[in-house]
Amino acid sequence: MTVKTMLRRILTAGITAGLLLIVSSARADEPTAPAPAAPVAAPEPAPPAAAPAEPRQVAMADTPAVAASAPPPVPAAPAVPPPPPYSLPWQLRPVTVGNVIRLDTATAFYEDAMGNAGSTVASTLLASYKITPEIAPMIRMGFSRNDAPGAAADGSSFVNPIIGATYARKVDSFRWAAFLGTTIPVGMGAGNTPDAGANLANSAGIRARSAMDNAMFAVNYMTGIAGIGVAYVDHKFTAQVEATLLQLFRVRGDGAASATDSTRTNATAGIHLGYFVIPQVSVGGDLRYQRWLTHPTSRNAMGMSVAIPDANMDTVTFAVGPRAHFKFGKTSWIRPGISYARGLDAPLTTTAFNVVQIDVPVVF
Repeated sequence: MTVKTMLRRILTAGITAGLLLIVSSARADEPTAPAPAAPVAAPEPAPPAAAPAEPRQVAMADTPAVAASAPPPVPAAPAVPPPPPYSLPWQLRPVTVGNVIRLDTATAFYEDAMGNAGSTVASTLLASYKITPEIAPMIRMGFSRNDAPGAAADGSSFVNPIIGATYARKVDSFRWAAFLGTTIPVGMGAGNTPDAGANLANSAGIRARSAMDNAMFAVNYMTGIAGIGVAYVDHKFTAQVEATLLQLFRVRGDGAASATDSTRTNATAGIHLGYFVIPQVSVGGDLRYQRWLTHPTSRNAMGMSVAIPDANMDTVTFAVGPRAHFKFGKTSWIRPGISYARGLDAPLTTTAFNVVQIDVPVVF
């Protein structure tokens, strides 16, 4: 097939429909019938041979289909799997940082030695803001309301707030976080002659929070807090351990019955296990331990300093319950949960102590 014929076909294809191009190409390939006999005449000179086309023209003529076809599709990049879900503990610190508002309310039901019923509502409100991918300062405030059994004084108290910062990192399936903070000793029920109702609300709030937030309710003390937590997060499963050291320094109430020690040292520890049943629902449980590393003292009715009972030196509690996970907007989550908590040793087991906790974190 000559270059001239090919150029003519390209021109025809540009003017007529694709079907006419196919028909025209088929007709051009048919053999030509012999012409009828004619008088012999002088032969005409043959037309000059066409000059060969430039290589660029040949290349263009040889690739009409390629030019008209669409470019091959670019393969899509493989989808990045979402990070594995993390089960939030009930009273341990998270091993993540973020922009968070968290309202956490524990309602405790108990009895005194005479069998009279009482209840305590202890709530905390936390706000944190992530200033880098690893660091988030936070502030946490608390309130306790106690309906005391029998003739004891009812009361309420705003307790010591906590300020601090969390540093968190992730390594493969492991996450760890360190926390440093301090309380601000401005809580109610402090001093040498505290309000009786507020003072009892502070004591009851400690038990309602499973003795894991002692620093907030020790209103006569400023407390330095240092803690670390490590978690394994993968396959919809979370396993976390945590330990915290609390050093208390008395700044108020040097003559108060409950603040006889100039310093006190306390420690807490815990384990959390959680599993996502479906992406929107997880179930988690805490096992928590609190112990005084120094032996606190208090004043008796005669004004003498006496050590607290050995049964009050440490506390073991557990909590278990479901949590929901709902996304709203592009990056915001609300993760409400409800748990049941109970003491496993005295003095909580001797007072029929039961706690229901409602926890509502909002991450944005």
